[in-house]
Amino acid sequence: MYGVEGIKRVATLCILKNENRFLLLRRLKEPNKDKYTPVGGKLDPYESPLQAALRETYEETGIELSSMRYCGMLTETSPTKYNWISYVYVAEIEDMPPPECPEGTLEWIDFEQLLNIPTPITDWYIYKYLMEEKMFAFDAVYDEQLQLLTMREELEGKTL
Repeated sequence: MYGVEGIKRVATLCILKNENRFLLLRRLKEPNKDKYTPVGGKLDPYESPLQAALRETYEETGIELSSMRYCGMLTETSPTKYNWISYVYVAEIEDMPPPECPEGTLEWIDFEQLLNIPTPITDWYIYKYLMEEKMFAFDAVYDEQLQLLTMREELEGKTL
């Protein structure tokens, strides 16, 4: 079913934070190559979104968590192969040196720095809502070149 173009792929975004800093991954490969993103990835068969978030966090950082807090969803739609539904989780973790990661380089980034580094534009809204402790349901629509056309926050019914 995932081989059908346009079908949404289901993933988790696992946001690791310490106060106003985020442990972000500068990705080595697409999607979002060379951009800073949360760790995460696709759900395995028969796996819940939370199980996937805990597994992906451990696989990519070596950090073993017993729980994460669900904070929202990001749905992304484009006329290309880039179509996702992402369950977003957050965990407050201890300050530590960034661990090694097979997917790229992990770095601590202050919230105030997020607009000054290469990151998907949708992710900035996620971090902003997290800092405000607000739940969200974002719906992002892209063009053929994956430029963001519109982004709505569905719970509040507003365009961002």
